[in-house]
Amino acid sequence: MSTVNRINLANPALKVPETGTKAHPDSMLARLARRVDPAWWKYLLVLSDALLILAAFASAYYVRYQLQWFRAVDPANQLSLWSYTPFAVVLVIFILLSFRFSGVYPYRFGRNLVEETYAIGTAATLGVVILIVFNLAWSQLLYSRLIFLYTPLAITVLLGTSRCVIMLGRKHLRRYEIGVLRVLLVGAGDIGRMVMRTVAARPDLGYQLVGFVDDNPAKGNNDIGRFKALGPVDNFAEIIEKGGVDSVIICLPWQSHRTIQRLMRICEQYHIRAQIVPDFFQLTKNQLHVEELNGIPLISTREVSIQGWNLIVKRIVDFVLVAILGLLLLPLMVLIIIAIRLDSPGPIIYSQTRVGKNGKLFQCHKFRSMINGAHDLRHTVAALNEASGPLFKMRDDPRQTRVGRILRRFSLDELPQFYNVLCGEMSVIGPRPNLPQEVERYQEWHKKRLSANPGMTGLWQVSGRSDLTFDEMVLLDIYYVENWSVGMDWGILLRSIPAVLQARGAY
Repeated sequence: MSTVNRINLANPALKVPETGTKAHPDSMLARLARRVDPAWWKYLLVLSDALLILAAFASAYYVRYQLQWFRAVDPANQLSLWSYTPFAVVLVIFILLSFRFSGVYPYRFGRNLVEETYAIGTAATLGVVILIVFNLAWSQLLYSRLIFLYTPLAITVLLGTSRCVIMLGRKHLRRYEIGVLRVLLVGAGDIGRMVMRTVAARPDLGYQLVGFVDDNPAKGNNDIGRFKALGPVDNFAEIIEKGGVDSVIICLPWQSHRTIQRLMRICEQYHIRAQIVPDFFQLTKNQLHVEELNGIPLISTREVSIQGWNLIVKRIVDFVLVAILGLLLLPLMVLIIIAIRLDSPGPIIYSQTRVGKNGKLFQCHKFRSMINGAHDLRHTVAALNEASGPLFKMRDDPRQTRVGRILRRFSLDELPQFYNVLCGEMSVIGPRPNLPQEVERYQEWHKKRLSANPGMTGLWQVSGRSDLTFDEMVLLDIYYVENWSVGMDWGILLRSIPAVLQARGAY
C-alpha cells in the first residue's frame, strides 16, 4: 500500500502517517473475521440465559411433581406447569437482575469456569430467595417448597454447562484465529513482562502477542520465549502500517508521555485500539493495598499472594492431596520400585540438590530414571541440549534406562516428591524446581519465581512442559506466584491429568 508519511518534528526517526490514512483493507477484514464478540453478543447471551432459566425451572418442576424425589406429592396439592407461569416469568426477571448486580454480567471471557459457575449459583440462589420473600409478603405460599431448592441447582448446572460450551467453542475457534486479538506490545520492561506472562498463562483471554518494541537494544532485539522482539519504538508506525495488529498495549514509564501521545495518535489514524498500562502497575494488582486517610487514597505494597493465611490454606490442601494421592498410588509405587530394581543396578531413589523458596537448598527426591552415575556423564551430552536458557533437556537422552523412559514420559519419576511436600520443601503445585547452577544464570527478573515453594506440577507443566522456552516457563511461574488462588490450584491439578496422560512435552 502506498502511504505518504510525514516526519514528526519531536522525534525525526518516528514516522507518523497523514491524518485520514487507513490500514490495509486485508488487515481490516482479518480483524473483523477474528472478532467474534460484536455488540449484540451480550443481548444474545441474556436471551440464552433466560431460556435456560425457564428450562431449569421446567426441570425442577419435573423432578418435584413427576419423579417426586425425597417427598411424595399429595394429589390434592399437585399444580400444573402452566399454573407456575407467573412464577417462572418473575423468576427469570429476578435471576437476570441478580446476575447483573452479582457480577455475572457483563460476561468476561477470561473468567475461570469454576469461578463463573460459583457466581451463577450464588446469584441464582439469591434471586430465588428474594422471590420467596416477595411470595410470602404478597400471597400465600401455594407453591412447593422443594421446587425452590431444585430451581437454583438446575440453573447452576444448565448455565454452568452453557459457559463450558462457550469456553470450549472459543478455544476451538482460536485455532483458526477467530476471536483472537492480535496485540503489539510497546515496552519490554517490568510492566511489559507482566503483560507477557498474563498472555502466556491465560490463552483463554484470546490475546495473541505479535511482538514487542523497546528502545533498549538489550530488550528490543532479543526475543522473550515465543514473543518476538521487533526492534526499537521507531519501528512502530511501520509495523502498524503492515497490518495484522488489532490492538496496542503501551507499557512505557510516565516520563515517556510525549511518546505515548504520538503512538496513540498513530493508532487512532489506523483505527486500532490503544491501551495504556499505568506505570505503577509494575506493582501488580495482588501487590497493591489501598487504604484511606480521611478520604485520601493511599496505595502501598503487600506481599506476594502465597503468604499468611493463604500459605496456611495451601499447606492444608497439600497435606490432604498427598494423603489421598499417596494412598491411591501406593500400589503403583511398589510396582515402580520392583521394576527399577529389576531393570538396572543402582539406587531406587535419586536425590538431587534443588533451589527452593527464597533460594533455600533442599534435596529433591525422584525415582531413578537414568543409569547409575548419569550426572557425572552430563558433559558427554551437553552439546545435545534442546532447552533454552540455563535448562538442560533432551528428548532421547541416552542415559535413560528402559523403565526410566516410561517413568519420565508420564512423570511417574516425581512421585517420591510427596515426601518433599510433607516436609514443606515443595508444594503439589508451584514453580518448577531448578538446579543451583541454573539459578546462578538467572537474570534479575527471573528471581521472582523463587518467592514460593516449587511444585510437582504447575502452570509450566500444563502449558507445554519441556516444549516451553525457559523465559516462557519463568513468565508462567511468576504469574502463578502473583495470582495464586485455591481455584487456580484446582484448575491446574485437573489440567495436569490429561497433560500427564498425553505426555505433552515430557522428556
